[in-house]
Amino acid sequence: MESAPVVLLTGAASGIGAATALAFADRGWTVYATDVRTPLPERVRERCRPRELDVTDPEQCRAVVDGIFDEAGRLDCLVNNAGYAVPGPIEDVASDAVRDAFDVLVHGPHRLARAVLPEMRAGGGRIVNVSSVLARTPYPGVGGYSAGKAALLSMSDALRMELADDSDVYVAVVEPAWVETAFADSARTKLPSERTADYEGVYDALEDGWVLDAEPLASPPEAVAERVLEAATDDRPRAHYPVGRFATFVYWTEWVPPRIVDPLRRWFGRLTAALGRWS
Repeated sequence: MESAPVVLLTGAASGIGAATALAFADRGWTVYATDVRTPLPERVRERCRPRELDVTDPEQCRAVVDGIFDEAGRLDCLVNNAGYAVPGPIEDVASDAVRDAFDVLVHGPHRLARAVLPEMRAGGGRIVNVSSVLARTPYPGVGGYSAGKAALLSMSDALRMELADDSDVYVAVVEPAWVETAFADSARTKLPSERTADYEGVYDALEDGWVLDAEPLASPPEAVAERVLEAATDDRPRAHYPVGRFATFVYWTEWVPPRIVDPLRRWFGRLTAALGRWS
């Protein structure tokens, strides 16, 4: 019998990452579930092979990848899921904070792709990057996060084309909208303490509106995990996998002229903030 396929997954401590790790395990994969925070939840530790991994550390990225090849003898899929948001108006968010977030959102997947590709190009495999529809349709107050996810999307598309002719490695991007996780609560703890008064409406949308969570429209993390599995196992993988109907709708609004869509995005957060206060 052939050995089980092997996946390396980042950001597996909670939310989308934990759901995805368990989904791969349910399908019989050997799952190397990693996170900068350890130990991982018990339900993940019981089904997966946990590893500590800080994706901003190049040496640790290389060591974890080499260890997987040494131990399992193969790596069939890399899922880059680790990430977080530093919300706030662009003027108020510190450059160092945006740089640190980019190191996780963009440079981490780049480091891991470079680490796995020499072996993958020889034996085939998949790279699945978890982006966001905010990469295509940014909203006020999440510009730094949208920029990081947009960079990941562009890098993924370029890598997909670079590998198309001479390898059996496929690159796909999974693009959820809002997801039922602790993402929003974590993001709100990172809001700037020094605030420009002119952005009061933006802060209202972040704190009381739906810009960060949109709970009534959010998908369960298991829905994102299912799309990641599709990207990892489809015979003819697609380039992009939006998650859910609302994500598909938001995905296509990028084709609407800015003069039409910009006011809608600006007032989305403010209107939902007002609704939240009235309810």
